[in-house]
Amino acid sequence: MSKFELGITTFAEVMPDLHTGKTISYDERINQLIDEIVLADQVGLDYYGIGEHHRKDFAASAPHTILAAASRLTKNIKLGSAVTVLSSEDPVRVYQNFATLNALSKGRAEIMAGRGSFIESFPLFGYDLNQYDRLFSEKLDLLLQIRDHEIVHFEGKTRAPIDGLGVYPRTDYPLPIQVAVGGTPASVVRAANYGLPLFLAIIGGYPRMFSPLVDLYKKTYKERGYDVNQMHISVHSHGYIAEDMTEATETYFPSIKQAMDIIGKERGWSTYTRSTYDAARSLEGALFVGDPAWVAKKILHLRKTLGINRFALHVPVGQLDHDKVMKTIELLGTKVKPIIDQAIALEKSELK
Repeated sequence: MSKFELGITTFAEVMPDLHTGKTISYDERINQLIDEIVLADQVGLDYYGIGEHHRKDFAASAPHTILAAASRLTKNIKLGSAVTVLSSEDPVRVYQNFATLNALSKGRAEIMAGRGSFIESFPLFGYDLNQYDRLFSEKLDLLLQIRDHEIVHFEGKTRAPIDGLGVYPRTDYPLPIQVAVGGTPASVVRAANYGLPLFLAIIGGYPRMFSPLVDLYKKTYKERGYDVNQMHISVHSHGYIAEDMTEATETYFPSIKQAMDIIGKERGWSTYTRSTYDAARSLEGALFVGDPAWVAKKILHLRKTLGINRFALHVPVGQLDHDKVMKTIELLGTKVKPIIDQAIALEKSELK
């Protein structure tokens, strides 16, 4: 198994302050992201991903632009989309944007392609939701062809054909493309059929329930003849870290409740409750909230349960003061990561 990586994902939430009712500007939130990425790099985290959204309560509709700004201020951290809503994007522009990011970051760019759990981009860019799966499938085919071949030949049903045209700039560095999956077996199989890395969003329920999906991915990946040493599985889950367990628990509940109630009202979910929250904070739950020792324990447990290569903590969810987000990033790098690295090193030494 390759090196275990730790990182951060965010959707750049812009929601009313829970105490004052005021909402920060999009400009301010976007600039906060730069600070977060720089800190994540400084404390030794491996990855930072920004999700693309097109709605009032999120600031990042152009993650590649924000990541490009951060690329020249960082040295080691991998910079990716989390996700690029490929179904409503033009794969030509996606490749061009991330090839440019790859040049600026000297090979640290990643594309996480997904169908998107939010659908605002479809009417915004004039796409038919009835073609939800076909759009993604055809555009993933095209994106991979563009990445792997300078001259492109493409004909499909969801966009105009490309007849022997080049797509530029080309990047000298490898450009990883991952497939983001929320829990659909067909999507897992698609990623494995292409030999692409898998990124699982586990934001509810119990992570062990994703074991059959991981097994399906690994089985299909091997059956297609891909090198198992190149297999890569990531998970992102919601969470928050503070020095003290009680502080973490009590600070984060109003934040996640705010976001879950907004989204839940749109989707017909029941109101987010304290009992739901407390169950999700348990060792088997999908919420990574607590002090550094507890969060490290949960991540190690998840790694053992699913056999993953990367864990990304998604923060914030709902309105959370910027200094608290920054503290979470600091603790993930300076306190959680050393615990995990030491445990994995011990595990490896015992196998020798």
